[in-house]
Amino acid sequence: MLTMTSAERIRAAINHQEPDRVPFDLGATFSSGIHITAYQALREHLGLPSGSGGFFCIDEQISEIQEDLKVRLKVDTESVMPGGPSNWALSIEEHGDHSYFTNEWQIGLKMPRSGFYFDMVAFPLEHATLADLEDFAWPDPSDPARYTGLEERVAQAAATGRAVVMNSICAGTMEMAAWMTGYERLFSSMLLEPDFAGALLDKVLEIKLAYWERVLDRVGDQIDIVCDSDDLGEQQRPLISPRLYRKMLKARHKALYDFIHARTNAKIYLHSCGAIRPLIPDLIEIGVDILNPVQVNAPGMDPLGLKRDFGREIVFWGGAIDPQGIFGRGTPEQVRDAVRRNVETLMTGGGFVCATVHNIQPNVPPENVMAMWKALQEYGVYS
Repeated sequence: MLTMTSAERIRAAINHQEPDRVPFDLGATFSSGIHITAYQALREHLGLPSGSGGFFCIDEQISEIQEDLKVRLKVDTESVMPGGPSNWALSIEEHGDHSYFTNEWQIGLKMPRSGFYFDMVAFPLEHATLADLEDFAWPDPSDPARYTGLEERVAQAAATGRAVVMNSICAGTMEMAAWMTGYERLFSSMLLEPDFAGALLDKVLEIKLAYWERVLDRVGDQIDIVCDSDDLGEQQRPLISPRLYRKMLKARHKALYDFIHARTNAKIYLHSCGAIRPLIPDLIEIGVDILNPVQVNAPGMDPLGLKRDFGREIVFWGGAIDPQGIFGRGTPEQVRDAVRRNVETLMTGGGFVCATVHNIQPNVPPENVMAMWKALQEYGVYS
């Protein structure tokens, strides 16, 4: 088989074809990156110059991936981000034992001096009424600053020869609603205040639709993957019942994905952590093309069963190894064996892009990162 370019390799995989080798993503999305601590250790391990290109995601302290590392690890993806709004800029305050900032959604985030991430601690709509939703100062998706230079950034990404991954204005519809009110308020309101919950979800959806309309009008024919995220699962089961998902979220997700599919041939990538197997048929039905991160350690998320039951209808992106388990605590040999099992299961027939199960955490040693990568190079080759 002839060697493909990165873009050709990704396009084959997401169209359920077998490329020359399994494509590899590192850092193109908010859930396939690497924590700044692990990133710097990896660069040192590989003998690359120290330092970082900056943060891809300040909340989770995820590093941007510099070009020399992308080349070294044969990364097949290239990320494009929207611009920032004109009426907000990141301003981190230092308060003795912690750092604090407020994002453009007016959510407050805090990181202890000894911490690894910013956690949400202030929820602007926690006590809101239905009327308050109309008066809230929502982010403006029509702000021209978000789209300044977009065409140039997409062209630069495509010029690398990698697949172009376009990221969203915000997290998922339910996720953003939960971050605005706190999870307890959102979940209780879905049951007890459905009008409030529905109006809040619709407001987030409205912002996302307006954003994607402007992005896809400009570059919809030049991108390969459209990223969305909405964490629907926890460690043991979905966060909400399938019945409640179908009542409160499914139609809203479908409206967003129908809107996107009507404006681009790019595939829709949905990030959803956890044990979400009961919802996968619904996600396929409403137009999700790619599922990430494939949390292989969660109940019902065994790669063999997922590939058998859904592999013809949805692409799996992730699934190489679970950062909660042996990736951080095991030996390179244990990492290699786990990656081999998962890759050989998920790669059959195409429909698989390799990445870790969520971002590489600070406790993952560079030897284990490279054991994962070397296993992919050895076992992720199609005959």
